[in-house]
Amino acid sequence: MGAESGILLKTDLPLPLFVRGKVRDTYELGEMLLVVASDRISAFDVVLPCGIPDKGNVLNQLSAFWFKKTKNLVPNHLVETIDDVTRLDEYLPLKKKFTYPEYLKGRSMLVKKVARINVECVVRGYLSGSAWAEYQKSGTVCGYTLPKGLKESQELPEPLFTPTTKAETGHDQPLTMEQLKELIDRTLAEDIKQASLTVYNYAREYARARGIIIADTKMEFGLVGNKLILIDELLTPDSSRFWDIKQYKVGQSQPSYDKQPVRDWLVKSGWNKEPPAPKLPPEVVSLISKIYRQAYERLTGEKLDC
Repeated sequence: MGAESGILLKTDLPLPLFVRGKVRDTYELGEMLLVVASDRISAFDVVLPCGIPDKGNVLNQLSAFWFKKTKNLVPNHLVETIDDVTRLDEYLPLKKKFTYPEYLKGRSMLVKKVARINVECVVRGYLSGSAWAEYQKSGTVCGYTLPKGLKESQELPEPLFTPTTKAETGHDQPLTMEQLKELIDRTLAEDIKQASLTVYNYAREYARARGIIIADTKMEFGLVGNKLILIDELLTPDSSRFWDIKQYKVGQSQPSYDKQPVRDWLVKSGWNKEPPAPKLPPEVVSLISKIYRQAYERLTGEKLDC
């Protein structure tokens, strides 16, 4: 896929483009959508000018793993993962068929069309990242007043639902629960909160049994009629902080199975967090590729298919 040289910034298929996100390219495919997870990586809401080898496979296959695990808790948009590209011929909306590229195998899935709710649904179980920074200044996290004396990376008394806006460009902005209710609907906001906490609490216990702490994560939802549907990605290294239980120590930042090393390198580089982002050095690219694979294999107990 050429991630080492910074390509795969777009997946170009002769299909109507539904939306191109920071990492995923989504295409119209009849009554469904084809979602392709690229090797692109973003940080601080900016896409970096290089790819991470096998990252798209990890995001796609790990999301599918969690969608299947949690489907009885909260319905989701997954129809099937693409393990055989010839299966896509059954859904092709064009009269003239073409040969789908093999790179779709393992990094793409068919999903239901839904009406996206334009909110990032963040759940925090531990005091880290921007939450830790805010707590140090004010003793609060996104509208919640926390007990005094908490330390960095400490487990919170209970998981917090801390939604944000979903910006097409620029940075997402935090929302209080009251702001969320005003933005989308009071009942829907409560339903999203409960669904987010339900999925997080299940996944946290599942991962803990496999030696991984899920410190925080973000989810997205949509609607089919009035039915709430979990969409996009789920509990991946892109959307979550994964920590090794054996290395976990309260009062400091944690070694992580996610893209935190990318953020750390970018901060040290002096980048101002505005486009364009600097290109990652080869050693960071190699490290992140390895970390993503390890996260997948530890959580699923399987080797990555790519």
